[in-house]
Amino acid sequence: MLVVAALGGNALLRRGEPLTARAQRANVKIAAESLAGIVRAGHQLVITHGNGPQVGLLALQGAAYKPDEAYPLDVLGAETEGMIGYIIEQELENALGHDRPVATLLTQVLVDRDDPAFQKPTKFVGPVYGKEEAESRAKAAGWHIAQDGDKWRRVVPSPEPLEIPDMRVLQLLLDQGVVVICAGGGGIPVLRRDDGSMIGVEAVIDKDAASALLARQLGADALLLLTDVDAVYRDFGTDAAAPLHSLTLAEAESLALPAGSMGPKLAAASRFAEGGGISGIGRLEDAVAILERQAGTCVVN
Repeated sequence: MLVVAALGGNALLRRGEPLTARAQRANVKIAAESLAGIVRAGHQLVITHGNGPQVGLLALQGAAYKPDEAYPLDVLGAETEGMIGYIIEQELENALGHDRPVATLLTQVLVDRDDPAFQKPTKFVGPVYGKEEAESRAKAAGWHIAQDGDKWRRVVPSPEPLEIPDMRVLQLLLDQGVVVICAGGGGIPVLRRDDGSMIGVEAVIDKDAASALLARQLGADALLLLTDVDAVYRDFGTDAAAPLHSLTLAEAESLALPAGSMGPKLAAASRFAEGGGISGIGRLEDAVAILERQAGTCVVN
């Protein structure tokens, strides 16, 4: 099978950990063992990942140096694709004993210049703050902020991904048996000009939405949305919480899940499953078991 595996933020950084290269590498090393299991099971693998904390940190660093010369979010997204892709690539090569080629592809993703998301930022980036500090930073830097759990974070536009212009390059790599890391952080958001040329735009695309688009355009057999929760739960966080091991599209649509946690994953899983593929949501360490429908939540058409 051709499997697209989307790594949640916990694969790189757990909440409360410092945003250091050492902490991220330690988490990626664990993730690489699970991903290697998919390859050893005989499947082709494409890996995507998030970048919210990393792109936010780079934005802060740039603003602290020369605010009027800070790089835009599309450039910072490309930087994080290279940085995170390098760590995943190296640790996965180590986990596979260097018997399979692995490559990171900087990936552009086309969005619509008229997407309403540009008028209503919702995507969390950067570190968390207490409310007062967040409000102070927002006032000084012109940010939009929103509550994330019991903390506050910067939010930026998150337009819908429409097309992956780099699909031909990705297919060439897959045809040669390469394990590809791509569309990191949802990919680099770009607009198409009237003359057909492309240019980057200030936004961060949702990683799960981009992963579902990627899986559909590749004709993948399975989409795995891997996180630190073992399944989608009904009434999560209450005494009545119960895991849901299988969902039809109608059942998935009827669930009211938080936009800041499992909601985008279930929406992405449903989009891919509409085409007949297997969508699985669950823990990173259960990746192979999710493929075999022995763990996690499976969304089916």
